[in-house]
Amino acid sequence: MVFRGLQCYFYTYIDIGLEAAVMKLDPEDGEQIMEYFKTHALLTREKALLQASVREQKKLLVENAKLKKDIEQLKTQLQEKQRRRAAKSLLSTAPPPQTPNLTSTMAANQPSSPAGATAAFPVNPLPSSSSSSHERRDKHSRRRKAERKARSTSDLLSLGVESQVDVSRLDLRVGRILSVRLHPLAEAMIVQEVDVGENGPRTVVSKVGQEIIPEELQGSLAVLLCNVKACKLKGVVSQARLLCCCTSDDCVELLVPPTGSTPGDRVTFLNYPGEPDRELQSKEKVWELLQPDLQVDGRGVANYKGCSFEVKGKGLCRAPSLTNCIIR
Repeated sequence: MVFRGLQCYFYTYIDIGLEAAVMKLDPEDGEQIMEYFKTHALLTREKALLQASVREQKKLLVENAKLKKDIEQLKTQLQEKQRRRAAKSLLSTAPPPQTPNLTSTMAANQPSSPAGATAAFPVNPLPSSSSSSHERRDKHSRRRKAERKARSTSDLLSLGVESQVDVSRLDLRVGRILSVRLHPLAEAMIVQEVDVGENGPRTVVSKVGQEIIPEELQGSLAVLLCNVKACKLKGVVSQARLLCCCTSDDCVELLVPPTGSTPGDRVTFLNYPGEPDRELQSKEKVWELLQPDLQVDGRGVANYKGCSFEVKGKGLCRAPSLTNCIIR
């Protein structure tokens, strides 16, 4: 069925009469000439699609830069408002300045009267020391509560503005599978040694479908998520994640980098130019938040929210035959 689809695609570019004429002129090499024409037509179409994609991505990049600038301005405004609010809260909770007691002052300045004489001005008794210290403690407690509330609100606002989760935080690289073996404790898992352009290979534990034959993976190129936290899977430490394409009926294929890729090549996204995290923190659940938007489109190209997986200067990452499916 795949061959028929490709044949129909080629015949949209190459005239049947031309093929007959070439075969008639050169029966021996006619098939090779037609194969060359078909390959050239396929590459021309791929180039046109790539150029259209680049133009669209450049347009989206400009819009993205404008949105980032607006976000920075809003962030600055929010931080300024929060500082003013915190300062106003501190001023409202500060204790009022203590004023001298007018009656006590007048009584102190008045000359002493003889015994039995009545005071010219009634003098109020001074408050007890225990009630005064209690009031000071209450005021101090209220002020500390206001400071904590202002600080926590400021932290929440700044966190909401600054924490952005997008695909640029993933360290995706091209890797070559050097060796494959079955997991000693799990029949459904395989253990691979993968070269991702570092001094030594990484050990990767994967669960693949029955369609994938482990022996056929050796020597092939794949796309790996390299900044996941190393973890033990059935007793074997896995240091990366192998990306696969998966349909709803559990048909699984490896995501394939473009021809000419080498181990260690970065997979990037034109609309998301940020640098990846050194290591994804499990409590932030970055992979879990991004994974629903990692998909293979109708042309078999891997993308994140419509932005293609790309190895710069070499092409796009694809599924070998699956379309309209998820990446996991």
